[in-house]
Amino acid sequence: MSKKIAILGSTGSIGLSTLKVVQKLKPAFQVTGLTAYRNAKELARQVRLFRPKVAAILDWKFFPDLKALTKGTPTQILAGEEGLVAVAAESGADLVLSAIVGAAGLKPTLAAIQKGKDIALANKETMVMAGEVVTRAARKSGSKILPVDSEHCAVFQCLAGSSSPKEIHKIILTASGGPFRNLDKKHFPKITRKDALNHPTWRMGPKITIDSATLMNKGLEVIEAHFLFNTPFEKIDIVIHPESIIHSMVEYIDGSVLAQLGTTDMQIPIQYAMTYPARGNSPVERLDLAQVGRLQFEKPDRKKFPCVDLAYEAGKKGGTYPAVLNAANEVAVGRFLNDEIPFTRIPTIISNTLRKYRPLTNGTLDGILRADHWARQEASKIS
Repeated sequence: MSKKIAILGSTGSIGLSTLKVVQKLKPAFQVTGLTAYRNAKELARQVRLFRPKVAAILDWKFFPDLKALTKGTPTQILAGEEGLVAVAAESGADLVLSAIVGAAGLKPTLAAIQKGKDIALANKETMVMAGEVVTRAARKSGSKILPVDSEHCAVFQCLAGSSSPKEIHKIILTASGGPFRNLDKKHFPKITRKDALNHPTWRMGPKITIDSATLMNKGLEVIEAHFLFNTPFEKIDIVIHPESIIHSMVEYIDGSVLAQLGTTDMQIPIQYAMTYPARGNSPVERLDLAQVGRLQFEKPDRKKFPCVDLAYEAGKKGGTYPAVLNAANEVAVGRFLNDEIPFTRIPTIISNTLRKYRPLTNGTLDGILRADHWARQEASKIS
C-alpha cells in the first residue's frame, strides 16, 4: 500500500528534489497534495504528472492560470493561505513535506501537525518562529517531526543510539562558510547580488543562499536545533567545514563524537525522512573519501558574520524574539535581492529591528504572528 505525501512548496529546490525521490521510490509513495507560491506553469506540470487530490497556489493572481493549465485533470485547485492549509491538513496525506520558504510555511505546517500528520520539515522558519507552539502541538497530536535540513537530519541520525538527552555534551552544526569565508571584511561593501548567490557547495533557492552568505542560515539552524532536540543554546556550536562532507556531529559526555557524512545532495536527507525508520537504496552519487582527500574545520568569524550572534541572542531571549529575528531577516534579504540595500546592511537592519522591539505579546500563535508583522514593517522602514 502506497504512503500518501503532500508537498508544500513543490516548485522550489527541495520540492523538486522530493518529487525526484517520489519517482525513484514509486509505487511506494502517492502524491496527494502540492502547493506553490506563484509558479503556476511548473505546478500545473506536476499536477498533470502526479494527479494529486488537491493543489494550491498562494498568490491569487496566478489562480486563473493554474486553473486553465490543469483543466481536464481530477485535481481540485485552490489558492491563498486557506488553500495551502487545506492541502496540508485535508489532502489525505500521511506525511507532509514542508518546504515553503519563510514564514509562509508556519500556518499550513501547524495545521498538518494539529491533524496528526507526520512532518518532514525543510522549512526551518516554522521552528524558529514558533518552536514552542509547534513542539507542544506535536506532542498533543502524536505527530512526528522528521528534519530534512541536512544538518538537522545529520544530528537526528547521530542521536539514534542515545537513550537520554543527558548523554549529549554538545551538538555541532557544520557550515560551509559560504562564498565569503576567505574574503576580507573591507571588501564586503562591494558584494553584489551575483556574488552572494554563488554558493561554493550547495545549489539552493535565493533566500537560503543569501542566508548562507551571511551565516544567518546557521543561526536559524541553531534555534531550530534547540527546539527539535530539546537542547540548551550553550550546548549547540557551529564549526566551519568548507567541504560540506560532514553534515553535523554530536559529542557525547564520554568524549565520543558521532558524525554523519555524505555528498551534497538533498535527496539523501529527503529520502531518509520519507522512509524513516527504514532506509532504502538510492542512486545518488556515493561519497569517495579518498577523492575528497582532506576535511578542514575552523571557527566562524563572528565579527565578519554578526548574524550568528544575533540569532543566538534572539534564541536565548526566547518568546517572540526569534519571530522578530526571522521577519527582519526575510525583509532585509528581500531588499538586498531587489538591490535596495548593500550586503552589509542586512545584519544592521536585523540588529536595529531587534533593538527597537518591545515584546507586548506572549508566545501564542497570534502573538507570534503580530510580532512577525511588526518586525516586517519596522525592517522595511530602516534605511
